[in-house]
Amino acid sequence: MGLELYLDLLSQPCRAVYIFAKKNRIPFELRTVDLREGQHLSDAFAQVNPLQKVPVLKDGDFVLTESVAILLYLARKYKVPDHWYPQDPQACARVDEYLAWQHTALRRNCLRALWHKVMLPVFLGELVSPETLAATLAELDMALQVLEGKFLQDKAFLTGPHISLADLVAITELMHPVGAGCQVFKGRPKLAAWRQRVEAAVGEALFQEAHEVILKAKDSQPADPTLKQKMLPKVLAMIQ
Repeated sequence: MGLELYLDLLSQPCRAVYIFAKKNRIPFELRTVDLREGQHLSDAFAQVNPLQKVPVLKDGDFVLTESVAILLYLARKYKVPDHWYPQDPQACARVDEYLAWQHTALRRNCLRALWHKVMLPVFLGELVSPETLAATLAELDMALQVLEGKFLQDKAFLTGPHISLADLVAITELMHPVGAGCQVFKGRPKLAAWRQRVEAAVGEALFQEAHEVILKAKDSQPADPTLKQKMLPKVLAMIQ
């Protein structure tokens, strides 16, 4: 069996892995895991990843979880163009710096924005107070300021003149609040121009394909009550 990727494009790290593999013509078999159907909570999927999360990579008998680890594995194994994850130690360190920061900063805030604004009330039928939503969006705004002020600055891309894994991870995160209806690029011309450069570097068709699901998140159907009971504690723990 060749390379298999277990993904749901509702998930921001899954989108990063999907775009990276497609853009670099890495052949893989897509194994869709529907998060809104609770397929990640099944016993069958627990045999693939006991953590019950996506993405997951299977390469023969080798199984790898965690999106950053998967991206780095693909970059190294398939010898993709150097700009994605540079050989130069300092350029590489800049990519690593962003990837280390984003986990508890931009990723967390983008995830909370989507769930507090759309997925909790629409998908799980849980009301979110205006105060909670306002606090979530304020934290997202602070993270966006750091993204623009520390990482992007006046560069074409987050770590230099060329697109890297840092940009791919960042843009897929930002499309979460965009899918929730947040105007994250409004009033931020440098960040908006960066988005256009990233989309052009990836390819507009691939970018739109990867984000079609998240841009329709507001149309999610309410979860089955039994599934809601299983998912709600895990969701609340994830976005706390």
